[in-house]
Amino acid sequence: MADKYFLAIDIGASSGRHILGSIENGKLRLEEVYRFKNGAEKRGDKLVWNDGALFKSIVEGLKKCGETGKIPEYVGIDTWGVDYALLDKDDKLIGEVYSYRDERTLKSIPEVEKIVGERDAYARTGICKQVFNTVYQLYSDKMTGKLDGAETFLMTPDYLNFLLTGVKKNEYTNASTTGLLNAKTRDWDYELIDKLGLKRSLFKPLSLPGTIVGDIKREIAEEIGFTAKVVLPATHDTASAVMAVPNDGTPLYISSGTWSLMGIESPDENTTEAARAAGFTNEGGYGKSVRFLKNIMGLWMIQCIKKEYNDKYSFTDFVDEARKVKDFSSTVEVNDLSFFAPDSMIDAVKEYCRKTGQKVPETVGEIVYCVYTSLAKSYKAAADEIEKLTGKKFDCINVVGGGCQNVMLNELTARYTERTVVAGPVEATATGNILAQMLAAGTIKSLSDGKKLIRDSFEIKEIKA
Repeated sequence: MADKYFLAIDIGASSGRHILGSIENGKLRLEEVYRFKNGAEKRGDKLVWNDGALFKSIVEGLKKCGETGKIPEYVGIDTWGVDYALLDKDDKLIGEVYSYRDERTLKSIPEVEKIVGERDAYARTGICKQVFNTVYQLYSDKMTGKLDGAETFLMTPDYLNFLLTGVKKNEYTNASTTGLLNAKTRDWDYELIDKLGLKRSLFKPLSLPGTIVGDIKREIAEEIGFTAKVVLPATHDTASAVMAVPNDGTPLYISSGTWSLMGIESPDENTTEAARAAGFTNEGGYGKSVRFLKNIMGLWMIQCIKKEYNDKYSFTDFVDEARKVKDFSSTVEVNDLSFFAPDSMIDAVKEYCRKTGQKVPETVGEIVYCVYTSLAKSYKAAADEIEKLTGKKFDCINVVGGGCQNVMLNELTARYTERTVVAGPVEATATGNILAQMLAAGTIKSLSDGKKLIRDSFEIKEIKA
């Protein structure tokens, strides 16, 4: 048994996992001890997260660790970005925790842009305009009066940490997705906050990955059978995943999952008009670095298609079906809003091909091949844009996360981008989460040491162009 365990609680839009990490014989060993479902729920005309069920699942997974006898000394939670909870003066949740796919921002975006235009906002914050940005969600709350009684603003992982420890902290990487941080100072842009009529006091001082939040609350420790120190990883899941990119320096990466986040990690922000026009965003990374990246729709499209077929096909089956396809060249613009939250992803793909005068995919293989090819072409476009915007050349793309297991997509990416694809590690987000905990504990001395540990521990596959 390992001397010390670290627990990554990695929560995505559709599921969450508790993954224990330990060093054994000089290698990082990961073990999934608990998995649970997650998902946004319709409540009337709202699309919200079931925060109560989500936290219950966190506690259940902690109990499971206790049952196995593998007790973590450190625990870190990461989730998606942009969503948040509001607390009143008694630290009670105000209303629901909205999902970023809710449509409420469609009314608030024009109002925000009357106060600060898209170009000015980007020059200040470096955050690309997206319908789900926190700034638009918060302004919607202002318009409806939900902000009136609010005393504290906590991003989703901040809120879960608060429930677990009783300590309130705003973590930098997740806060960087709000559109309310100044890209140059890497701190809250209080001038922008004032312009929008938001209370400065809502936003707490920013804490960096590696910060100790506190111990698990006594009543929860009694329930799960142990206590542990809760640590801030890079709480934005993509920031954690980027920590696990095995190459040092500023490698070109794709964090491949529900979203494909493609970019580089850099010490410098890029808030030029050219970067804005190309759809790039500046988000926070470990050590106050900047993840200069583009949000690409990603495997969300494939997940939706799989669900529409009632899970008759596995992801491997989809690849097998796509390999049977011959002479099919139709593609879609994966970031078109028609693919954001359609009633039917299959119909949306077919309709896009129909309206653009292309052959309409009919078979399962044609539909998924169309999506895979479209993703690969979007990666090609983004890689070329990054080179143009940064003046740097990249002959390799690091693909990390669950999507790196899709051999066909990796092959198409290598072919269309004309760059070598380095695939792995699969559990990038959990691995990056655990690295931040190990840095906090002094188990590893630097992120560079962590990347070497990854190279020594996991299979990294290379696909030549």
